[in-house]
Amino acid sequence: MTRLFNDPADFADEAADGFVAANQAWVRRVHGGVARATASPDGTVAVVIGGGSGHYPAFGGLVGHGLAAGAAMGNLFASPSAQQVAAVARASEHGGGVLLSYGNYAGDVLNFDAATRALNDEGIEVRTVRVTDDVTSAPASEVEKRRGIAGDLCVFKVAGAAAERGDSLDEVTAIANRANDRTRSFGVAFSGCSLPGADEPLFTVPEGRMAIGMGIHGERGIDETDVPSASGLASLLVEKLLGELPDGVEVDGARVVPILNGLGSVKYEELFVVYATVQRLLEDAGAVIVEPEVGELVTSFDMAGVSLTLFWLDEELEELWAAPADTPAYRKGGAVHQERLPEDVLAADVAAPVGPASEDSRSFAARIATALTAVRQVLDEHADELGHIDAVAGDGDHGIGMQRGSAAADAAAADAVARGAGAGTTLAIAADAWSDKAGGTSGAIWGAGLEAMGRVIGDEERPEPATVQSAVHAAVDAVLAFGAVVGDKTMVDAIVPFDDVLTERIAAGDPLAGAWRAASDAAREAADGTAALLPKMGRARTHAEHAVGTPDPGAVSFALIVDAVAP
Repeated sequence: MTRLFNDPADFADEAADGFVAANQAWVRRVHGGVARATASPDGTVAVVIGGGSGHYPAFGGLVGHGLAAGAAMGNLFASPSAQQVAAVARASEHGGGVLLSYGNYAGDVLNFDAATRALNDEGIEVRTVRVTDDVTSAPASEVEKRRGIAGDLCVFKVAGAAAERGDSLDEVTAIANRANDRTRSFGVAFSGCSLPGADEPLFTVPEGRMAIGMGIHGERGIDETDVPSASGLASLLVEKLLGELPDGVEVDGARVVPILNGLGSVKYEELFVVYATVQRLLEDAGAVIVEPEVGELVTSFDMAGVSLTLFWLDEELEELWAAPADTPAYRKGGAVHQERLPEDVLAADVAAPVGPASEDSRSFAARIATALTAVRQVLDEHADELGHIDAVAGDGDHGIGMQRGSAAADAAAADAVARGAGAGTTLAIAADAWSDKAGGTSGAIWGAGLEAMGRVIGDEERPEPATVQSAVHAAVDAVLAFGAVVGDKTMVDAIVPFDDVLTERIAAGDPLAGAWRAASDAAREAADGTAALLPKMGRARTHAEHAVGTPDPGAVSFALIVDAVAP
């Protein structure tokens, strides 16, 4: 369990602040994460990595010479928002373009892709490499669906080294893709992890048993077995990974980097006992060991678990793996002195602007702020329930994420109204805040939905019922753009019926209050109906059978929200 914290909601931000304070020679605080505190040559590629917090030294601990230029750091086990990713990329890039690299999780994909679009619109060239090393998360025939776990380090390291030597953006991207293609990982867990303030771990493993194939966000394993000896575990890990080699690799004579990774609560001495057998087994199979790593490299908060990564080298990848790196948590070779950035750059920050608005729009903005307060209150009330629903087949953070997002949106809307913002701007600012603080898939979705509503409502007039309905429909289109359809067991299963009924009732001439109430009832019925569905998207897809009989948390939270804000 986590013993040391203040307000659990502030844990990730406070940890990031403390991390920067302790490592000012390497990193500086920027909106959404950290960037190098040292200068890089103009025209070089910026490798920007990221993901949720709770995985230290990933991701902030890997920022520095020879590795990453910046790291977007979301809340605990939650993707950084698109705004965070874009802000870190802007702070990190210096004319050579940006490579975004991260583990392949739904929320990260949504937010990093949205950041890519925003950066491209600004004229910043961006490429993406998603790490897909976890062999248990999807079959080899669907490698694009696999998660990224400790293999992140292999991809980040060689990409950073290639950028440091002056490779172009396309060259760095090609090298990172090749590293990903030649990396395989497999992990086990003896106990789940507990987030700050939580009474229970995200999952449990019976005494004397071991979960096989767990993720790094508290996702339960796909199987269980008795806990073996250290040698038995080494045999299990090596056998699994030698059973799936990258294309063109023959074990006999192949050069490989083994990474034995502790997930948070396994002692280094235990790892060394396991590693001794790992190396012997690989050498017995004919592999040549190159610069192995044993330790905590990509963790899962306080999870008791171990993963093995095998990074199969070619000549260039080996050169890049061996290249010097100097970061707060990972160092290799001789340190290279770097010039520190000027103080004005280190302290740079940006505030969201508020434009002109009519009095009618400002009046409606106050109603929006009141509605967002109601949203925050209902999500505070139901956070534990939503977390328990999400924990059945996901990682249990939906309630916490929605709490964080709604609290941020509530505060941002109140501030926007106090500064004279109109209704559309208030929604846009609230959308940014929700997405920024919630992170993850739900943060991206709610941010996009609120932003779409704000674009329709605008800052000029007090919206009529038909305008509100059009704004809701725009929000639905924004949510559907993320790829889910009705029947996938997501928020879409509730938001589409809500939109359909609201559209029908407004078209029939019903007052907004009555139309909204009917639509809210339809959303609640549809959310309840998701209990019978099998999830087809997101983290719950991996453990789909566990979710049958339990409603989708995103659909349930949507139903709670539209009921709470009914006019």
